[in-house]
Amino acid sequence: MKNNKYIIASLLVVTMTTGCEKFVDYAPKEDFQITSDDYLKTSDDYQKMVVACYSPLQWLWANPVIGDIASDNSVSGGENATDQIGFQEIDNYQITANNGNLTEAWKSCYEGINRVNYLEENKTKLDFVGKDALYGEIYFLRAYYYFELVRMFGDVPLFVDKRLGVSDSKGIPRTAKADVYKQIELDLNNAIAANLPNVRVAAEPGRITKYAAQALLGKVLLYQGKFDAAAAMLENVVNGPFSLVTNFGNVFLQAGENGTESVFEIQYSNISPFYDWSNPGRGQGNLAVQVCGIRNITGSSPYGEGWSTNLPTVNLANAYAAGDTRKAVTILDIEAYKAANPQFNIKYTVAPYRNTGLYNQKYLPRKGETSGQVELNYLNNYRTIRYADVLLMAAEANNRATTPNDTKAQGYLNRVRQRAFADQLHNITSTGTALRQAIWDERRLELAMEGDRFFDLVRTGQAAAKITGFMVGRNEIFPIPQQEIDISGYTQNPNYN
Repeated sequence: MKNNKYIIASLLVVTMTTGCEKFVDYAPKEDFQITSDDYLKTSDDYQKMVVACYSPLQWLWANPVIGDIASDNSVSGGENATDQIGFQEIDNYQITANNGNLTEAWKSCYEGINRVNYLEENKTKLDFVGKDALYGEIYFLRAYYYFELVRMFGDVPLFVDKRLGVSDSKGIPRTAKADVYKQIELDLNNAIAANLPNVRVAAEPGRITKYAAQALLGKVLLYQGKFDAAAAMLENVVNGPFSLVTNFGNVFLQAGENGTESVFEIQYSNISPFYDWSNPGRGQGNLAVQVCGIRNITGSSPYGEGWSTNLPTVNLANAYAAGDTRKAVTILDIEAYKAANPQFNIKYTVAPYRNTGLYNQKYLPRKGETSGQVELNYLNNYRTIRYADVLLMAAEANNRATTPNDTKAQGYLNRVRQRAFADQLHNITSTGTALRQAIWDERRLELAMEGDRFFDLVRTGQAAAKITGFMVGRNEIFPIPQQEIDISGYTQNPNYN
């Protein structure tokens, strides 16, 4: 929300004036401004604006990185103690309100919300075939942006009926997170009821489906402790057209994108024409891939070089049991890999800051998957919601329901474990609280380096016991960006002053 003014799909849409008496005589064209009177005249115009609502999803590349670095899954890494300073602050739990990564998350989410609200303002202007489904997509997107905000920052400004204008910021207070969640639920229920397609269109695999909306709503309900409702909602997706890919590693390859296990993915491409180092995360490529790559690697291995950030911890590596195929897919031990593959003649620069010797295998940069400005254009999609995640959420919801169904919870959990171990010898048979802990532990192993770990630890009350430096009453959420406090007068989150 920098300066609380946005450019939406290259349109100047703010038409504010200084006096009410002048409003009726004011013509925006006099200031060479394009308004909705000039645009949104055809269904194609609406389609293009919906695409603009998707774009800020790509700018949230750092959020999954934050979700692991803030937890016991990974450390910031990097070249030195001043490299990727925003991630290092989060890793060291010396988080300030001027943290660049958190500020960018706030700005990107609100820019997405403002774009959605522009279409909401103009909803009644034109009727056309497919309009309901189109609005279902943007309601999902607004819910997604607000969900990212509320789980990161707690109480946040809530506005849904209009764009935030140049001078509106001070008039919009922070809203209690319970009320923000109510709006998220409303948007997702409206999306589900909006004739969204059940399956992805092959030509546009990133567009929202009904199952994606149901999965996100189930997750939102789980975060609020509404376990009965979460179990019922997630059941729709459990019984949907999805299946676990036999080979876990295939999920994270280019060939595995938008596959049978994918419920929702944020799409990235390597065809961006932009070379903007002043704002590197706002292209169409996935910068997170570059960030986590092996520093200065050379040789003939399939890996491209990167910035040695978001390094898995030894603690995470040790959490995998013998025979768990997910470990090798999730974590690359670079020295072991180098020793096992002398033919590649691998050389690399050791990351000197908090080096663990381990790398994020799921999203490592690979040769041939980027182009142009190499660092900015990796094509790897972010696997936002996978079917395995849905199964584990459904397992937890059933275990924690008013009338627990541990048999069903065990079944969902063990489907994930059977894929991991390729047998049934590692099935979980416990019930009650022991089963609950087993589900939580399984979420770590299955979803490691995908950005959920910190938020899972917070919502389940395990963060203080698992994360070094975590302070109860402070670190459950992040600080409100300082520039928003300066502009809008918001009160900072507790214990960040």
